[in-house]
Amino acid sequence: MTPLLSISDLRVHFPVRGGVLLRQTGAVRAVDGVSLEIANSETLGLVGESGCGKSTLGKAVVRLLKPTSGTILHRGIDVTHASQRSMRPLRRDFQMIFQDPAESLDPRMSVRSIIEEPLVIHRLGNRAERIKRVNGLLDRVGLPVSAADRYSFEFSGGQRQRIGIARALALNPKLIVCDEPVSALDVSIQSQILNLLVELQRDFGLSYLFIAHDLSVVKHISDRVAVMYLGKIVELAPAETIYRDPRHAYTKALLSAIPTPDPRVRRTKILLEGDVPSPIDPPAGSAFGHRTGHPRYAETIGMDLGLAEIAPGHHVAADPCCLSEEDWQKIRELRKTAAPPFTAA
Repeated sequence: MTPLLSISDLRVHFPVRGGVLLRQTGAVRAVDGVSLEIANSETLGLVGESGCGKSTLGKAVVRLLKPTSGTILHRGIDVTHASQRSMRPLRRDFQMIFQDPAESLDPRMSVRSIIEEPLVIHRLGNRAERIKRVNGLLDRVGLPVSAADRYSFEFSGGQRQRIGIARALALNPKLIVCDEPVSALDVSIQSQILNLLVELQRDFGLSYLFIAHDLSVVKHISDRVAVMYLGKIVELAPAETIYRDPRHAYTKALLSAIPTPDPRVRRTKILLEGDVPSPIDPPAGSAFGHRTGHPRYAETIGMDLGLAEIAPGHHVAADPCCLSEEDWQKIRELRKTAAPPFTAA
């Protein structure tokens, strides 16, 4: 079955210019060779530290940013380098919910105009039908119909995010990219928005790319979780597996930082040493091994550090600096028996 979204070796690099003539002197490798798939009605959680490239990847998926290389397929259609004109009819199938609703909602437009705007752009329905649609969406996201005549700045953060969700639903999309949709909200409101997203997925058969920097946020909403570090995916597995049996050292460090509500449970927090390498000049070998000063870093220079399937459905970067000795030896054996050339899943 064709996946709803298929990303292959995607790269998004931003030029760095300098000198009198502003010539390109380098590039910020925000996304550097990512391959992912999302099936129908699936939620893929994408987690990692701030600055690792999560939001850039999400914006590239919906073509708010133009990829440097690689391919993006939506339902089998290549949209990687599609023109704005050819993208317009395709945009009905994928939408985005932004991190800060205060910034993503125009304060000069009424709530009705904000939600109705996608319908107007795509010339769907007459005025009466659009009003009916807006009222139905407001009710579905838990807001009164009277909210349509007010402005976004009159609402709380959680209510504004509900407006953003209603706008994303206006065109009946198949895929919604959720770019940290709850990180700017109070903890009590976060659970309400997460529950709403789960209900909408169940009712409309939606697929989500759910971006977050906190693994605890994606624990209950995701079917699979991808962990991103410095522009690359370092671990990908079913959500239950990631939390029960993480294999990559970076994933283990992220999980150790999740607070536990039970004061009797003691968890050893893994403190990461060193600084995150610059995406302008990334290390030649293992980025995580370089950060921690791992003794095996030198042997990773020039090594294929792509994902390997260490267990059914569980992929992890083939990096000796980040794996247990047992896992590293297992991957080496798998690669010896793999049909050449080896390709990362």
